[in-house]
Amino acid sequence: MHDLHALDAFEDALIERFRDHPVLANVAALPDEDFAALLLQRRFVSLAFTPSYDLAIDLLRDEAGLRIARVILREEYPDGHGHTPSHREDMTEDLRRLGISRPALVASRPTARTRQVIQDTLELIADAGGHPDADLRLLTILRFWGEVLVSVEYGRLWERMAPLLTEDGKNRSRFYYPHHVHDAKTHSLATLSLLSGSHSDRLATRVTELLAHEESTAGFRELEERALLLKTAFYDQFLPALDRVTV
Repeated sequence: MHDLHALDAFEDALIERFRDHPVLANVAALPDEDFAALLLQRRFVSLAFTPSYDLAIDLLRDEAGLRIARVILREEYPDGHGHTPSHREDMTEDLRRLGISRPALVASRPTARTRQVIQDTLELIADAGGHPDADLRLLTILRFWGEVLVSVEYGRLWERMAPLLTEDGKNRSRFYYPHHVHDAKTHSLATLSLLSGSHSDRLATRVTELLAHEESTAGFRELEERALLLKTAFYDQFLPALDRVTV
């Protein structure tokens, strides 16, 4: 049996590295135009979330993992009759409340770095599907890249958004704050239970079960490190904005 406490320590160290990325750590101080540019670029990464999940689902063979992934993907489109906005529409509504106009949305295009990060993400998922431990690798990517680290980055972005998306003491965010909450790692890998309800924890339940059948945790560790590199590569493109931060 693998030492899940050791894996937790490894994972938590990666999470802290991401949380401490200079852009995320100083997001509240970014000039308005740089923060808007960051959000518009991050929108393209979010738009790639569902095809990334679809690709992983195509490659998964583990039925229990498939069911978890399908449920999470379907939650992105909560109403089959078209009366309820999708999560992507909720994001656009939050952007509007943050002051980003429709013309700015129309004019936005992914940068070369953003396009590369999206392409590298899809390649990471496709490559994972070719390994003997493909199910473990794919679910690890979905959990860490698509849920745990998303909660971390949205938590950081919320530090800047909160004053703008809180009215009369009420949280008005329809996308960023809810995803910060329901994507989060709320239990350690060693203390998961069937009652663990966040997306991260639901996936972690199956990940730990698959890990128990593997001789090594190397694949798990490798994929989490590579997921972190994808996330930091995206935010690295905004490092020059820190030169414009007023101290």
